[in-house]
Amino acid sequence: MKAVLVPTEQSDVLPSILETARLVAERFGSYVEGLPLRFDLAAMLPLDAVGGAMFPSPEWNDDDVTQHAREAFEGFMAGRGIPRAGAVPANGPTFAWLEDVPRGESFVAGHARVFDLTVVGRPGGRGTNPRMSTLEMILFESGRPILMAPPAPPKTLGEVVTIAWNRSSETARAVAMAMPLLKRAREVLVLGLKNTTVPGPGPEELARTLQLHGIAATSRMWPGELANAGEAFLAGAAEAGSDLLIKGAFTQSRLRQMIFGGPTAYVLAEATIPVLLAH
Repeated sequence: MKAVLVPTEQSDVLPSILETARLVAERFGSYVEGLPLRFDLAAMLPLDAVGGAMFPSPEWNDDDVTQHAREAFEGFMAGRGIPRAGAVPANGPTFAWLEDVPRGESFVAGHARVFDLTVVGRPGGRGTNPRMSTLEMILFESGRPILMAPPAPPKTLGEVVTIAWNRSSETARAVAMAMPLLKRAREVLVLGLKNTTVPGPGPEELARTLQLHGIAATSRMWPGELANAGEAFLAGAAEAGSDLLIKGAFTQSRLRQMIFGGPTAYVLAEATIPVLLAH
């Protein structure tokens, strides 16, 4: 996790996004790159998957918004004592700001392919919460994991980790991409469900493999059979005192989850801890 990307725009979740990125950077001595997330009005849909896209007001000025995003990002990093990359020799985290970013989320998704992790905010339809379209574009097009920051800034990250193990290939990829975090965790819980419809190894088998890597992993089956697996995974993570959830995204059809809901949709709407997602 030595290279972290932070698409930046004014939102209610921005303080949590920046703090989540900082926690990763402090843990790994990461280079953190911020860039402005600029509207492509022609490509925006009337509604996103969470019930409303965030449209600019009539007073919208793209240059002003971009400048405010830069000031928020650089002010936060400088205020936390993180130096600008190249300014001084540094063994710890550094930051930089990317200029001249084109409009639209497709550029961000492509740019994210050369980063270990992209930090985004939990999307929502209230206030100025981040757009679902941003998260989905990066998740599906970057080939890299995203770290979704919760609404409130986390105090710790990666000390106690829960893996939402549904036996899917998406979750297997998420676990593989999260190995640097798992190796530094104090505790790792592999949480399985009794009523999963995906065939494959159970949570105890994944925990055994993680133990071979020197990871303090344990496993358990969630005792109940909740209608929504996402609810069970969040409840299990809370019960374990986890400050990070690892989850594969959209094992079920993406369209089905957008219309009817599902484990990923539930986690995207309700998570109060950081969630590492991969597809």
